[in-house]
Amino acid sequence: LMVWLRRCTHYLFVIVVAVNGTLLTINAGDYIFYTDWAWTSFVIFSISQTLMLTVGACYYLTFTGVPGTATYYALIITVYTWVAKGAWFSLGYPYDLIVTPVWIPSAMLLDLAYWATKRNKHSLILFGGVLVGMSLPLFNMVNLITIADPLETAFKYPRPTLPPYMTPIEPQVGKFYNSPVALGAGAGAVLSVTMAALGCKLTTWTYRWMAA
Repeated sequence: LMVWLRRCTHYLFVIVVAVNGTLLTINAGDYIFYTDWAWTSFVIFSISQTLMLTVGACYYLTFTGVPGTATYYALIITVYTWVAKGAWFSLGYPYDLIVTPVWIPSAMLLDLAYWATKRNKHSLILFGGVLVGMSLPLFNMVNLITIADPLETAFKYPRPTLPPYMTPIEPQVGKFYNSPVALGAGAGAVLSVTMAALGCKLTTWTYRWMAA
């Protein structure tokens, strides 16, 4: 019974991580409230999503030991975000208020790194982490190209009740060397290796707890 309860707790933890990834998306990816800081927001968005995907997917992947579960995890948080997007849309917000990230291809690369190295945890951390960090900003920039321009949308849906710290100021186009993808990918590639290691370590702690 205790083993069954602990396994249920583990899967609940995976869901909690996925839900938090979804909430982080809504907070970091709101390109209307941060209109004039759209590209700065994109860099933060890229890094935060890379780290949330990496830690959760590596934890899930190494716990099950089955290549493919990282992609399954990415699918979970994608579905959650689309549900959240639909909920906001039903409240009258514009369709592009929440930008649903493209997690799945990056998670597939994580699975590939794990599978191609015969389930080597250290290769997963190093190769998988770098692959996720480098690829996620690229996929999401392509994603952003397909949606409405944030500035145009902001003029269409003005927010007169914004608190002072969110009031648009001078446009920040040109911030971060005009290359939000490069900055997001570079920072993400370094930081996601650490997050991949943390995800694997969480599996070790979970197994020790289940055996206690």
